[in-house]
Amino acid sequence: MKPVNIGILGLGTVGSGAVGVLRKNAAEISRRLGRDVNVFIVSTRDAEKARAVCDTHTLVTNDPFSVVKHPEVDIVVELFGGTEIARELVLEAINNGKHIVTANKKLLAEYGNEIFSLAEQKNVMVQFEAAVAGGIPIIKALREGLTANNIKSIAGIINGTSNFILTEMREKGSAFADVLKQAQELGYAEADPTFDIEGHDAGHKITIMSALAFGTPVNFKACYLEGISKLDSRDIKYAEELGYRVKLLGITRKTDKGIELRVHPTLIPECRLLANVNGVMNAVRVDADMVGETLYYGAGAGALPTASAVVADIVDISRLITADTGNRVPHLAFQPSQVKAQNMLSMDEITSSYYLRVQAKDEPGVLGQIANLLAEENVSIEALIQKGVIKQTIAEIVILTHSTVEKNIKKAIAAIECLDCVYEPVVMIRMESLHASNG
Repeated sequence: MKPVNIGILGLGTVGSGAVGVLRKNAAEISRRLGRDVNVFIVSTRDAEKARAVCDTHTLVTNDPFSVVKHPEVDIVVELFGGTEIARELVLEAINNGKHIVTANKKLLAEYGNEIFSLAEQKNVMVQFEAAVAGGIPIIKALREGLTANNIKSIAGIINGTSNFILTEMREKGSAFADVLKQAQELGYAEADPTFDIEGHDAGHKITIMSALAFGTPVNFKACYLEGISKLDSRDIKYAEELGYRVKLLGITRKTDKGIELRVHPTLIPECRLLANVNGVMNAVRVDADMVGETLYYGAGAGALPTASAVVADIVDISRLITADTGNRVPHLAFQPSQVKAQNMLSMDEITSSYYLRVQAKDEPGVLGQIANLLAEENVSIEALIQKGVIKQTIAEIVILTHSTVEKNIKKAIAAIECLDCVYEPVVMIRMESLHASNG
C-alpha cells in the first residue's frame, strides 16, 4: 500500500521524539498498520537539527504554511503549541483536507469546537491523545474503551510540575518557593511557571476530558482554576497527620444539577491509589456505572511518552483514512448532533467536604463560637483538632467538615473571620473521598 505521508509542525522535544519513534519502530508500526508511515516534510527554524533527526529524504522548511498546503501531505502533526499560529495552521490544514494530530491542549480547550466542526464538514479526523496526560491513553479510553458506560466523574493528577512540588513539600517539609526553584533547576518547571502551578494546564486537560465524558462542547471558560502557589507546608503536614494527601486535582462530575468542572488543591485519603501518585507522574481516575472505578497511570510528559501517543494517533488515522465521517469514532466520543451544552455548576453550587485551619485566641468558648457559626450554615463537623498554641495565646485549630454546598462553607468562613477572637484569614482546602459509585 502507498505510504502515509505526514508533515510535522515543530521539531522540539515532542516533534523530535515522534520522528525518533517512527524511525526506531518503523518495522513494528508497519506490521500493525499494513503500510509505511513516511515523515515527508517538517517545519522548523533549526534546519541543522532537522537534518540530524530526520531521514535524508525528508523535506525541511521554515514555512509552516507550505506544510499544511502541500498536496502530498496526508496528516499534519501540530506540535508548535500556543494558540494563535497553531489555530490558523490547523484550520488551514483542515480546509486543505489534511487530517490532524495535535498535542496542543490549550488549542483544543479554547478552540476545539471550531476545529471539530470544520473537521466534520471537511470529512477529516482530529486526534489528540498526546494533549492530555502524555503517554497515558486516557483519550482513547474515554472515546472508545468506556463507550458502554455512563461516566459519572473524572479526577486526575494531570500536571507533573505541580505534583512534583507537592510531593517534595510533603516528603521534606519544604516551603513552596524552595521546591519551585528546585523544580526549575531540574527542568520540571518553566522560568515562568504560572501555566502549571496556577492550574491552567490541568484546566485545559480536564476541560477536554469533561467534554468527552459527558458529550458537551469544550468549555474552558466554565472551568474553575485554583493553583498551589498559596499552599502552606503546615497544611500538607497536618493533612498527612490526619490520613490525607494534598494533590492538585482536575475534577469533573455529572450531578442532577449540572456538571462540575474544576481544578484546585484537594485532600484525598492516603489509602486511595490516586493519593500515592508521586513526583512528576500523572494518573486519571474514572468512575463509570458499568465498569466502576478505573485508574490510568503513567508518564504525563517527556519526549518519548508523548511521542508514543502522537504516533498512536497517526496510526489510528492511517487505518481509517479512507472511511467517511459516519464510520469513524466521533471527535468528542458522541455523535456531533448529540453533543449538547449542559448546565455547568458554579463553584458556589458544588458539593464537597472541607479542611479548615483557623488561628484564634486560646481561651474557653472559642471552639464553641466557631462550631455554632458552622452549624448556622448547615455545615456539620467531622473532626475538630487543636494543633497547639502558637504565638503565646493563639491556638491553631484544624476542622474537617462533612459534605456540604460550597456557598454554605463560604458564608461560615466569612462569619468566622469576623470574630474578634480570630486573627488570620481561614485556610480552606476542599476534600474528596473518591468513593466509587454503585451502579
